[in-house]
Amino acid sequence: MSHQTGIAGKATPELQHLFSRSKDGSVRLIQVLIREEHLVEGACRTPSRTWEQDYDELVLPLLRDTQPCYILYCLDSSNAQGLEWIFLLWSPEGSSIRQKMLYAATRATLKKEFGGGHIKNEVFATQLDDINLKGYRKYLVSDAAPAPLTAAEQELQQMKINEINTEVNIDTKQPTLQGIAFPIDEEALQALRQLQQKKVNYVQLKLDTDEERISLVHVQPTEIGDLPERVPPDFPRWHFFTYKHVHEGAHLESLVFIYSMPGNRCTIRERMLYSSCKGPFLTSVEQQLGLQVARKIEIDDGAELTPGFLYDELHPKQHTYEPAFRKPPGPSRTRGGGRRIVRTAADGNEG
Repeated sequence: MSHQTGIAGKATPELQHLFSRSKDGSVRLIQVLIREEHLVEGACRTPSRTWEQDYDELVLPLLRDTQPCYILYCLDSSNAQGLEWIFLLWSPEGSSIRQKMLYAATRATLKKEFGGGHIKNEVFATQLDDINLKGYRKYLVSDAAPAPLTAAEQELQQMKINEINTEVNIDTKQPTLQGIAFPIDEEALQALRQLQQKKVNYVQLKLDTDEERISLVHVQPTEIGDLPERVPPDFPRWHFFTYKHVHEGAHLESLVFIYSMPGNRCTIRERMLYSSCKGPFLTSVEQQLGLQVARKIEIDDGAELTPGFLYDELHPKQHTYEPAFRKPPGPSRTRGGGRRIVRTAADGNEG
Protein backbone atom coordinates (compact mmCIF):
# COMPACT_ATOMS: atom_id res chain seq x y z
CA MET A 1 0.00 0.00 0.00
CA SER A 2 1.46 3.37 -1.01
CA HIS A 3 1.41 6.38 1.29
CA GLN A 4 0.33 9.88 0.41
CA THR A 5 3.40 12.14 0.04
CA GLY A 6 1.70 15.49 -0.43
CA ILE A 7 -1.71 17.14 -0.51
CA ALA A 8 -3.71 17.88 -3.61
CA GLY A 9 -5.50 20.91 -2.15
CA LYS A 10 -3.85 24.18 -1.21
CA ALA A 11 -4.65 26.84 1.36
CA THR A 12 -8.32 27.47 2.09
CA PRO A 13 -9.71 30.88 1.03
CA GLU A 14 -9.79 31.90 4.70
CA LEU A 15 -6.09 31.10 5.14
CA GLN A 16 -5.19 32.86 1.88
CA HIS A 17 -6.98 35.96 3.14
CA LEU A 18 -5.08 35.74 6.43
CA PHE A 19 -1.79 35.47 4.53
CA SER A 20 -2.68 38.56 2.51
CA ARG A 21 -3.53 40.78 5.47
CA SER A 22 -0.66 39.49 7.64
CA LYS A 23 1.98 41.27 5.55
CA ASP A 24 1.17 44.71 7.05
CA GLY A 25 2.63 43.90 10.49
CA SER A 26 -0.70 43.32 12.25
CA VAL A 27 -0.02 39.61 12.72
CA ARG A 28 2.83 38.10 14.73
CA LEU A 29 2.15 34.37 14.32
CA ILE A 30 0.14 32.04 12.10
CA GLN A 31 -0.18 28.35 12.88
CA VAL A 32 -1.07 26.18 9.86
CA LEU A 33 -2.43 22.63 9.99
CA ILE A 34 -3.40 20.05 7.37
CA ARG A 35 -7.05 19.10 7.56
CA GLU A 36 -8.90 17.04 4.94
CA GLU A 37 -6.14 17.58 2.36
CA HIS A 38 -6.12 21.38 2.75
CA LEU A 39 -3.93 23.88 4.57
CA VAL A 40 -6.04 25.53 7.28
CA GLU A 41 -5.52 28.12 10.00
CA GLY A 42 -4.75 26.60 13.39
CA ALA A 43 -4.16 29.81 15.33
CA CYS A 44 -3.35 33.48 14.78
CA ARG A 45 -1.65 35.86 17.20
CA THR A 46 -1.02 39.62 17.12
CA PRO A 47 2.19 41.33 18.30
CA SER A 48 2.35 42.94 21.72
CA ARG A 49 6.10 43.47 22.25
CA THR A 50 9.26 42.81 20.26
CA TRP A 51 9.48 39.56 18.34
CA GLU A 52 11.95 38.10 20.86
CA GLN A 53 9.72 38.96 23.84
CA ASP A 54 6.66 37.48 22.12
CA TYR A 55 8.37 34.36 20.82
CA ASP A 56 8.22 31.70 23.58
CA GLU A 57 4.94 33.04 24.95
CA LEU A 58 3.19 32.64 21.59
CA VAL A 59 4.96 29.67 19.99
CA LEU A 60 5.36 27.07 22.74
CA PRO A 61 1.67 26.77 23.82
CA LEU A 62 0.74 25.73 20.27
CA LEU A 63 3.06 22.70 20.15
CA ARG A 64 1.66 19.20 20.77
CA ASP A 65 3.67 16.02 21.41
CA THR A 66 1.87 14.00 18.74
CA GLN A 67 0.76 16.63 16.20
CA PRO A 68 3.04 18.24 13.59
CA CYS A 69 2.29 21.79 12.50
CA TYR A 70 3.71 24.75 10.64
CA ILE A 71 4.27 28.11 12.32
CA LEU A 72 4.95 31.34 10.45
CA TYR A 73 6.45 33.89 12.84
CA CYS A 74 6.89 37.55 11.91
CA LEU A 75 10.14 39.32 12.80
CA ASP A 76 10.59 43.06 13.21
CA SER A 77 13.02 43.26 10.26
CA SER A 78 12.23 43.58 6.57
CA ASN A 79 13.69 42.99 3.11
CA ALA A 80 12.78 44.09 -0.41
CA GLN A 81 9.63 41.95 -0.27
CA GLY A 82 8.42 43.36 3.06
CA LEU A 83 8.49 42.05 6.62
CA GLU A 84 10.65 38.97 7.22
CA TRP A 85 9.28 35.78 8.74
CA ILE A 86 10.58 32.57 10.31
CA PHE A 87 9.14 29.33 8.94
CA LEU A 88 8.96 26.63 11.63
CA LEU A 89 8.14 23.00 10.92
CA TRP A 90 7.30 21.19 14.16
CA SER A 91 7.49 17.40 13.65
CA PRO A 92 7.61 15.78 17.11
CA GLU A 93 9.02 12.32 17.59
CA GLY A 94 5.68 11.14 18.99
CA SER A 95 3.78 11.83 15.77
CA SER A 96 3.06 9.07 13.26
CA ILE A 97 5.34 8.40 10.29
CA ARG A 98 2.48 9.20 7.92
CA GLN A 99 1.98 12.63 9.54
CA LYS A 100 5.70 13.37 9.43
CA MET A 101 5.87 12.48 5.73
CA LEU A 102 2.75 14.49 4.92
CA TYR A 103 3.96 17.68 6.60
CA ALA A 104 7.47 17.37 5.16
CA ALA A 105 6.16 16.84 1.61
CA THR A 106 3.67 19.74 1.83
CA ARG A 107 6.20 22.25 3.15
CA ALA A 108 6.97 23.69 -0.30
CA THR A 109 3.27 24.13 -1.08
CA LEU A 110 2.83 26.27 2.03
CA LYS A 111 5.92 28.35 1.20
CA LYS A 112 4.54 29.04 -2.27
CA GLU A 113 1.10 29.99 -0.92
CA PHE A 114 2.59 32.34 1.68
CA GLY A 115 5.39 33.77 -0.48
CA GLY A 116 8.91 32.40 -0.11
CA GLY A 117 10.49 35.83 -0.53
CA HIS A 118 9.21 36.84 2.92
CA ILE A 119 10.86 33.90 4.70
CA LYS A 120 14.24 34.70 6.25
CA ASN A 121 14.97 31.42 8.05
CA GLU A 122 13.54 27.93 8.26
CA VAL A 123 13.73 25.72 11.32
CA PHE A 124 12.92 22.01 11.34
CA ALA A 125 12.38 20.81 14.92
CA THR A 126 11.56 17.53 16.60
CA GLN A 127 12.17 18.65 20.20
CA LEU A 128 11.24 21.76 22.19
CA ASP A 129 14.90 22.62 22.68
CA ASP A 130 15.21 23.04 18.91
CA ILE A 131 12.26 25.38 18.47
CA ASN A 132 12.17 27.63 21.53
CA LEU A 133 13.87 31.05 21.44
CA LYS A 134 17.11 29.68 22.83
CA GLY A 135 17.09 26.91 20.22
CA TYR A 136 16.40 29.39 17.43
CA ARG A 137 19.36 31.50 18.51
CA LYS A 138 21.56 28.39 18.47
CA TYR A 139 20.28 27.68 14.97
CA LEU A 140 21.34 31.17 13.82
CA VAL A 141 24.84 30.68 15.21
CA SER A 142 25.14 27.21 13.69
CA ASP A 143 23.76 28.37 10.34
CA ALA A 144 26.32 31.20 10.13
CA ALA A 145 29.30 29.03 11.08
CA PRO A 146 30.84 26.21 9.01
CA ALA A 147 30.34 23.78 11.90
CA PRO A 148 28.86 20.28 11.59
CA LEU A 149 25.08 20.35 11.34
CA THR A 150 22.68 18.56 13.63
CA ALA A 151 20.48 15.80 12.22
CA ALA A 152 17.52 18.18 12.01
CA GLU A 153 19.60 20.86 10.28
CA GLN A 154 21.01 18.32 7.81
CA GLU A 155 17.48 17.28 6.92
CA LEU A 156 16.46 20.89 6.39
CA GLN A 157 19.54 21.57 4.28
CA GLN A 158 18.73 18.57 2.10
CA MET A 159 15.19 19.88 1.70
CA LYS A 160 16.58 23.19 0.43
CA ILE A 161 18.90 21.51 -2.05
CA ASN A 162 16.07 19.36 -3.37
CA GLU A 163 13.67 22.29 -3.48
CA ILE A 164 12.29 21.07 -6.77
CA ASN A 165 9.99 18.91 -4.75
CA THR A 166 7.96 16.09 -6.19
CA GLU A 167 4.44 16.29 -4.89
CA VAL A 168 2.10 13.39 -5.62
CA ASN A 169 -1.38 14.49 -6.55
CA ILE A 170 -3.94 12.31 -4.78
CA ASP A 171 -6.14 12.07 -7.85
CA THR A 172 -3.52 11.45 -10.52
CA LYS A 173 -0.59 10.06 -8.50
CA GLN A 174 1.65 11.88 -10.98
CA PRO A 175 4.60 14.04 -9.82
CA THR A 176 4.50 17.79 -10.39
CA LEU A 177 7.36 20.28 -10.02
CA GLN A 178 7.20 22.90 -7.33
CA GLY A 179 8.91 26.27 -7.82
CA ILE A 180 10.90 28.37 -5.37
CA ALA A 181 10.58 32.08 -4.66
CA PHE A 182 13.87 33.78 -3.77
CA PRO A 183 14.07 37.43 -2.64
CA ILE A 184 15.19 40.05 -5.15
CA ASP A 185 17.91 42.52 -4.19
CA GLU A 186 16.91 46.18 -4.09
CA GLU A 187 19.49 47.02 -6.78
CA ALA A 188 17.93 44.46 -9.11
CA LEU A 189 14.43 45.75 -8.35
CA GLN A 190 15.52 49.29 -9.17
CA ALA A 191 16.94 48.14 -12.52
CA LEU A 192 13.67 46.36 -13.36
CA ARG A 193 11.70 49.49 -12.46
CA GLN A 194 13.89 51.49 -14.83
CA LEU A 195 13.23 48.88 -17.51
CA GLN A 196 9.49 49.19 -16.95
CA GLN A 197 9.79 52.99 -17.24
CA LYS A 198 11.83 52.55 -20.47
CA LYS A 199 14.86 54.32 -18.97
CA VAL A 200 17.00 51.28 -19.85
CA ASN A 201 16.53 48.59 -22.50
CA TYR A 202 18.58 45.72 -21.07
CA VAL A 203 18.95 44.15 -17.61
CA GLN A 204 20.97 41.06 -16.71
CA LEU A 205 20.33 39.16 -13.46
CA LYS A 206 21.86 36.17 -11.74
CA LEU A 207 20.77 33.77 -9.04
CA ASP A 208 23.18 33.77 -6.11
CA THR A 209 22.91 30.10 -5.18
CA ASP A 210 24.93 30.54 -1.99
CA GLU A 211 22.94 33.47 -0.61
CA GLU A 212 19.73 32.25 -2.30
CA ARG A 213 18.94 35.69 -3.69
CA ILE A 214 18.39 37.22 -7.12
CA SER A 215 20.89 40.00 -7.82
CA LEU A 216 21.82 42.44 -10.58
CA VAL A 217 24.77 41.71 -12.89
CA HIS A 218 24.65 44.88 -15.00
CA VAL A 219 22.49 47.33 -16.92
CA GLN A 220 23.96 48.43 -20.25
CA PRO A 221 22.50 50.06 -23.37
CA THR A 222 22.21 47.15 -25.78
CA GLU A 223 21.41 46.86 -29.48
CA ILE A 224 20.26 43.65 -31.10
CA GLY A 225 23.76 43.03 -32.46
CA ASP A 226 25.22 43.27 -28.94
CA LEU A 227 23.04 40.53 -27.45
CA PRO A 228 25.29 37.51 -28.24
CA GLU A 229 28.19 39.19 -26.41
CA ARG A 230 26.03 39.74 -23.32
CA VAL A 231 25.56 35.98 -22.76
CA PRO A 232 28.30 34.44 -20.56
CA PRO A 233 29.62 31.15 -21.98
CA ASP A 234 30.13 29.54 -18.55
CA PHE A 235 27.36 30.85 -16.29
CA PRO A 236 23.55 30.82 -16.39
CA ARG A 237 21.84 34.18 -16.51
CA TRP A 238 18.43 35.84 -16.89
CA HIS A 239 18.17 38.68 -19.40
CA PHE A 240 15.47 41.27 -20.11
CA PHE A 241 15.76 42.99 -23.50
CA THR A 242 13.48 45.53 -25.16
CA TYR A 243 13.46 44.49 -28.81
CA LYS A 244 12.58 47.38 -31.13
CA HIS A 245 11.44 46.25 -34.55
CA VAL A 246 8.85 46.73 -37.28
CA HIS A 247 6.09 44.21 -37.91
CA GLU A 248 3.52 44.67 -40.67
CA GLY A 249 4.29 48.37 -40.82
CA ALA A 250 3.97 48.94 -37.05
CA HIS A 251 6.92 50.02 -34.88
CA LEU A 252 6.98 47.74 -31.81
CA GLU A 253 8.94 47.58 -28.56
CA SER A 254 8.59 44.03 -27.25
CA LEU A 255 10.06 42.99 -23.90
CA VAL A 256 11.78 39.61 -24.22
CA PHE A 257 12.92 37.44 -21.30
CA ILE A 258 15.92 35.25 -22.16
CA TYR A 259 17.11 32.40 -19.94
CA SER A 260 20.64 31.41 -20.96
CA MET A 261 21.92 28.09 -19.60
CA PRO A 262 25.24 26.89 -21.11
CA GLY A 263 24.46 23.19 -20.77
CA ASN A 264 26.99 20.90 -19.12
CA ARG A 265 29.25 23.79 -18.07
CA CYS A 266 26.95 24.47 -15.10
CA THR A 267 26.39 22.37 -12.01
CA ILE A 268 23.26 20.30 -11.56
CA ARG A 269 22.28 22.47 -8.59
CA GLU A 270 22.56 25.63 -10.70
CA ARG A 271 20.39 24.17 -13.43
CA MET A 272 17.80 22.99 -10.91
CA LEU A 273 17.61 26.28 -9.01
CA TYR A 274 17.51 28.51 -12.10
CA SER A 275 14.77 26.43 -13.69
CA SER A 276 12.72 26.18 -10.51
CA CYS A 277 13.00 29.88 -9.57
CA LYS A 278 12.21 31.17 -13.05
CA GLY A 279 8.43 30.79 -12.85
CA PRO A 280 7.87 32.41 -9.43
CA PHE A 281 10.34 35.18 -10.32
CA LEU A 282 8.59 36.07 -13.59
CA THR A 283 5.19 35.97 -11.89
CA SER A 284 6.49 38.36 -9.24
CA VAL A 285 7.96 40.94 -11.64
CA GLU A 286 4.96 40.81 -13.96
CA GLN A 287 2.41 41.25 -11.17
CA GLN A 288 4.28 43.57 -8.81
CA LEU A 289 6.30 45.70 -11.24
CA GLY A 290 3.90 45.63 -14.17
CA LEU A 291 6.44 44.28 -16.65
CA GLN A 292 4.70 42.83 -19.70
CA VAL A 293 6.91 40.08 -21.11
CA ALA A 294 6.01 39.41 -24.74
CA ARG A 295 8.13 36.28 -25.13
CA LYS A 296 10.11 33.92 -22.89
CA ILE A 297 13.07 32.24 -24.59
CA GLU A 298 15.57 29.64 -23.40
CA ILE A 299 18.98 29.29 -25.11
CA ASP A 300 22.30 27.60 -24.42
CA ASP A 301 24.49 29.77 -26.69
CA GLY A 302 24.46 33.53 -27.22
CA ALA A 303 25.08 33.05 -30.94
CA GLU A 304 21.43 32.03 -31.28
CA LEU A 305 20.28 35.59 -30.55
CA THR A 306 20.13 36.96 -34.10
CA PRO A 307 17.56 39.51 -35.34
CA GLY A 308 15.88 36.82 -37.41
CA PHE A 309 15.65 34.44 -34.45
CA LEU A 310 14.01 37.03 -32.17
CA TYR A 311 11.64 38.18 -34.90
CA ASP A 312 10.51 34.61 -35.61
CA GLU A 313 10.04 33.95 -31.89
CA LEU A 314 7.78 36.98 -31.55
CA HIS A 315 5.98 36.54 -34.86
CA PRO A 316 5.91 32.83 -35.78
CA LYS A 317 5.25 32.15 -39.42
CA GLN A 318 1.80 30.82 -40.15
CA HIS A 319 1.86 27.40 -41.72
CA THR A 320 0.12 27.07 -45.06
CA TYR A 321 -1.38 23.76 -45.99
CA GLU A 322 -1.27 22.42 -49.54
CA PRO A 323 -4.42 20.74 -50.81
CA ALA A 324 -4.29 16.97 -50.64
CA PHE A 325 -2.99 15.18 -53.74
CA ARG A 326 -5.80 14.19 -56.02
CA LYS A 327 -5.67 11.25 -58.39
CA PRO A 328 -5.82 12.49 -61.98
CA PRO A 329 -9.04 11.61 -63.79
CA GLY A 330 -9.06 8.62 -66.14
CA PRO A 331 -9.57 8.79 -69.92
CA SER A 332 -12.78 10.45 -70.98
CA ARG A 333 -15.59 8.11 -72.04
CA THR A 334 -17.55 8.23 -75.31
CA ARG A 335 -21.07 9.49 -75.41
CA GLY A 336 -22.34 6.03 -76.18
CA GLY A 337 -21.80 4.78 -72.67
CA GLY A 338 -19.11 2.64 -71.07
CA ARG A 339 -15.94 1.38 -72.55
CA ARG A 340 -16.31 -1.23 -75.29
CA ILE A 341 -14.14 -4.24 -76.11
CA VAL A 342 -12.91 -4.01 -79.70
CA ARG A 343 -12.07 -7.33 -81.22
CA THR A 344 -9.36 -7.35 -83.85
CA ALA A 345 -9.14 -9.61 -86.88
CA ALA A 346 -6.37 -11.51 -85.18
CA ASP A 347 -8.71 -12.23 -82.26
CA GLY A 348 -11.33 -13.68 -84.55
CA ASN A 349 -8.88 -16.12 -86.18
CA GLU A 350 -7.70 -17.69 -82.93
CA GLY A 351 -8.61 -21.27 -82.36
